[in-house]
Amino acid sequence: MLDEKRIKQIENRVKNFLSDGTIQKTKNAEYVDFFLESARKSLQSASLLHAGTTKKELQEAYGFEDFDGSLWIINASYYSMFYMARALLANEGIKLKGDLSIHLVTFDSLVYFFYLTGKLQKKIIEDFAEAKDEAAEILGQEKAKGLIEDYYYERKKRSDFTYEMGMTAMLNKAQTSLERARKFNEEVRKIIKIR
Repeated sequence: MLDEKRIKQIENRVKNFLSDGTIQKTKNAEYVDFFLESARKSLQSASLLHAGTTKKELQEAYGFEDFDGSLWIINASYYSMFYMARALLANEGIKLKGDLSIHLVTFDSLVYFFYLTGKLQKKIIEDFAEAKDEAAEILGQEKAKGLIEDYYYERKKRSDFTYEMGMTAMLNKAQTSLERARKFNEEVRKIIKIR
């Protein structure tokens, strides 16, 4: 995932971000609590969505017998990791400006300041990158699927088989995303030394 070419690109981007002020190093640890709380809430949302998707008794109790929150489990899981990464950077006095893709700047900064320096395990960084890619992939698939379905009247006939297979695959991806997010949150909290 993080081959030499990609690492070199990240190093170059971060150096540019540092010189143009997109990334600023300060002595102040600002917004750490905000990012930690946002990460906690995002992980809770992902966990609740997972329970609602996998536990029939919850679906029945709330009147959502066909509820499937897989897409949002993936997104909430990713955002919990994103906010934990922001907390880690903020804890080190690294401020990011959001004029560009804040997600790219966050990932690049995480790699540059923690992965390349050995402060964060390689696996945690790779999980963050994969979750980001999967969330974008699923969102793109969902948008494309919606557009196609709008133009075809016989959506039900055409999509029954692939829909059922797709939901199983999406739920599996959602479960993986949730597990990655839990692990990422746990590991970053250890680094920040917050329980």
